Amino acid sequence: MKRYYSHGKLLITGEYVVLDGALSLAIPTKFGQSLNIENNTSGELLWISRDEKGTVWFKETFKIQANEILKKIDNDDPISNRLLQLLNVSKNLNPDFLGNNKGYKVTTLLEFPKNWGLGTSSTLINNISHWANINPYTLLDLTFGGSGYDIACAETNKPITYKIDHDEILNQAHDDKKIKIQSANFNPSFKSNLYFVHLNKKQNSREGIAQYRANTSDLKQEIEEINHITTAMIDCDTLEHFQQLINQHEQIISKIIKQKPVKEHLFNDFDGSIKSLGAWGGDFVLVASKDNPHNYFENKGFSTVIEYNKMILK
Repeated sequence: MKRYYSHGKLLITGEYVVLDGALSLAIPTKFGQSLNIENNTSGELLWISRDEKGTVWFKETFKIQANEILKKIDNDDPISNRLLQLLNVSKNLNPDFLGNNKGYKVTTLLEFPKNWGLGTSSTLINNISHWANINPYTLLDLTFGGSGYDIACAETNKPITYKIDHDEILNQAHDDKKIKIQSANFNPSFKSNLYFVHLNKKQNSREGIAQYRANTSDLKQEIEEINHITTAMIDCDTLEHFQQLINQHEQIISKIIKQKPVKEHLFNDFDGSIKSLGAWGGDFVLVASKDNPHNYFENKGFSTVIEYNKMILK
């Protein structure tokens, strides 16, 4: 049996503007997703996806043929169609992938709830890419799209800075772009004052990107400001300074996408700083607070409050 594993992700700085070359801080999480492959002689690919409790949340059977992969039973299930797309694009990129007409039982296992937004798709793309022996950034570009920072997180176990060099020709595959990924020495001394709070809904990043694209023009100055904030956050040694940087970052992105910051929208009476992570309006937010904020958020109806060290890889 073969096994592949990828880490989940959180984008600490640079949401949206990472697409336009901003220097962004991204962190892999303790929670990820595995993909296990068992060979058989059925001539079919049985796909089983299990959640963090081990419960099957998706199951489908595919036929394996020389040039494409077909669903055994034709239906319009969006998850099945997305998976079929990933498999066929992988096969197009590597014709030898699933080219022997043998059979496979594939089982994926999430370590986090699907609605957390930690990378159900990116961890899957990365795992399939390694199984198919193809470039994960190319598979991402040809299917889901996005900046690719989540793929970088899937393959590392430490904080990174991620930057797309937009001096290169745009709209090319990621292996033709110049991506700069560097380890980041982000280990704040005040991490006991940092928490991740889930907003009780999942945000569709593709929809968020589309809205961002509709609202933006020349962002050179804003990107320079985000670059400075990213560098300052990595070097920051006090909670108070970190909170100032969070507030500055929120105001910059708010003006770009024409949305209220999450603190102003939902938590305007909170004594601390709150920052959206990734597409605004869902998933996790980062909370920087002198006092433990569990009771505050639970009283507001947000019961998933995770301490920094319980979320982030050491």
